[in-house]
Amino acid sequence: MVSKPEEIRNSLSKSSRIVVKIGTNSLTGEDSELDDGKIDKIVSDLMDLVNLNKEVILVSSGAIGAGIGKLSLHELPEDIESLQAASTIGQGELMRKYSESFEQHGRHVAQLLLTSEDFTNPTRFENLKNTVKELLNWGVIPIINENDAVAVEEIRMGDNDLLSAFTAAEIGADLLIILTDVDGLYAQHPKKEKSAELIRTVEKINSEIQELTKETTEEEFGGIVTKVQAAKIATEEGVPVIVTNSSREKVLREIIDGKEIGTLFMPQR
Repeated sequence: MVSKPEEIRNSLSKSSRIVVKIGTNSLTGEDSELDDGKIDKIVSDLMDLVNLNKEVILVSSGAIGAGIGKLSLHELPEDIESLQAASTIGQGELMRKYSESFEQHGRHVAQLLLTSEDFTNPTRFENLKNTVKELLNWGVIPIINENDAVAVEEIRMGDNDLLSAFTAAEIGADLLIILTDVDGLYAQHPKKEKSAELIRTVEKINSEIQELTKETTEEEFGGIVTKVQAAKIATEEGVPVIVTNSSREKVLREIIDGKEIGTLFMPQR
């Protein structure tokens, strides 16, 4: 029997392991520097899940942006070497901010920098699973990011969306939540059409949906395109996905409470 969208939303409260992905724009200000208020807000939202005894894994972008802000660069470098170098500076700053914010709630964090090989190499993947399991047992929040310093393809493709999908699918998550700076997937370009309609539910990611994402985004990398790609990976493994706006008050608690926010991508099995 195929579940209905309202049944899926109402069942989210039973999710025990949740992967949350947060994008750069949801963590930084106009100057590209990390915004303490935004970080504290997302940490508070994550703690809403922790306080409900949920296992939470955070996949966080923001290292390159944080590095650029830390160096007071006036524009995003175009060469890969500079982007990689900026990420190594920003990653430390990003983790410091997260650590300080979570410590206010009595929680510790752990950094995991991954590449695709950590999922495809059996030995490395087994080590990854065991490490995440132990961290969760200790009540520590695993914070995952692509290893920008060596993963050139990630920088070119904005792959943290896909990384969150592989994490959710391979580490046994019950739900993937992708937080961004828009409310979800729109039927028209939201910045060009004020009356653009938010699509509340995607039953299946087909060619029509994939074509729609190209029409409703201006970003070549990242943006809604990779979020839908990520949703396809996760939903095909039976993991429901919700894409929604990180700025919404108590956003994660609202999702768990079954509120109809963002775009729900239905699991395919």
